[in-house]
Amino acid sequence: MQAFIYDQPSIRVLFGVGALDRLAEEVARLGARRALVLATGGRRPIAETIARLLGRAAAGVYAEAVRHVPVETARAARETAQRLDADCCVAVGGGSTIGLAKAIALETGSPIVAVPTTYAGSEMTPIYGLTESGRKKTGRDRKVLPKTVLYDPTLTLSLPPHISGPSGVNAIAHCVEALYAPDANPITSLLAAEGIRMLARSLPSIIEVPSNLDARGEALYGAGLAGMALGATSMGLHHKLCHTLGATFNLPHAGVHTVILPHATAYNRHAAPAAMQVVAGALGVEDAAEGIYDLAIRLRAPVSLKAIGMPADGLDRAAQLATEQPYANPRPVDYAGVRQLLEDAFHGTRPVRA
Repeated sequence: MQAFIYDQPSIRVLFGVGALDRLAEEVARLGARRALVLATGGRRPIAETIARLLGRAAAGVYAEAVRHVPVETARAARETAQRLDADCCVAVGGGSTIGLAKAIALETGSPIVAVPTTYAGSEMTPIYGLTESGRKKTGRDRKVLPKTVLYDPTLTLSLPPHISGPSGVNAIAHCVEALYAPDANPITSLLAAEGIRMLARSLPSIIEVPSNLDARGEALYGAGLAGMALGATSMGLHHKLCHTLGATFNLPHAGVHTVILPHATAYNRHAAPAAMQVVAGALGVEDAAEGIYDLAIRLRAPVSLKAIGMPADGLDRAAQLATEQPYANPRPVDYAGVRQLLEDAFHGTRPVRA
């Protein structure tokens, strides 16, 4: 048996239909008096509903979260929390909103109650990211890990299929990188493998029947496992590319993950054979990279950077930025290899085994 370290900070999870009904109780359990409800502009109605559920414990609603958490947005949110004397954040939404709550907690230490409405999985990680001058910088700090997560599958019913698919593949990306991370261990690998299985099984059902609450619950469960796996391991080339492309070219977060994942997996195919075998087995296919690409097609998700707004003349710059300070990766990161990866991703080429 290999020697390993598994360091997982505590987090309270309430999972199931109706979990949202216990929100006020959970905020009080943290000893918070005034909770600022965070959301994107599109999620303002549900944020206002949640503020009503909190009653006198609600400090207000801040529905200004945007993707990639620009430092200006984070600064404004912190100022709002301070002005309203908020001592807790309730983040309702996906990675953008939870990321904003983390930006507040990073400076103030205020506890976060996360209420995910997508399959991002960031609610289970101590990882934060802030974008400044077109560059996204990430870090880890236990202060930003939510204290409580409420998973209520009914809150994902309004997530349309064209967003549900990429959101779930984003979570699968967390699992894939956790499997070949230099600090991977048997526990995180179990979490990652089960996360892939749950997501690969549930996402096609959600696309075919968006009202399938059981499938929605399985996808949320899979996303939570994915976040746990990622939160305890290091990120690799896939995440470095997605952070670079998303922040520099303002591309949709989940869409970038969906497009890049098959190609990043193919890049590492021969350098991490054991991990690839686990991914392929969880997907029920022979090759991990091909299986991820085919799943994206089945989910009717984007498979090319061109389709999600990447300019062709930005590929050289993206490759340069992604290789300047690379994350740990099983295969050495070099400009030529990454540039070819991006070329294939731009055109949506299926990553067939050589």
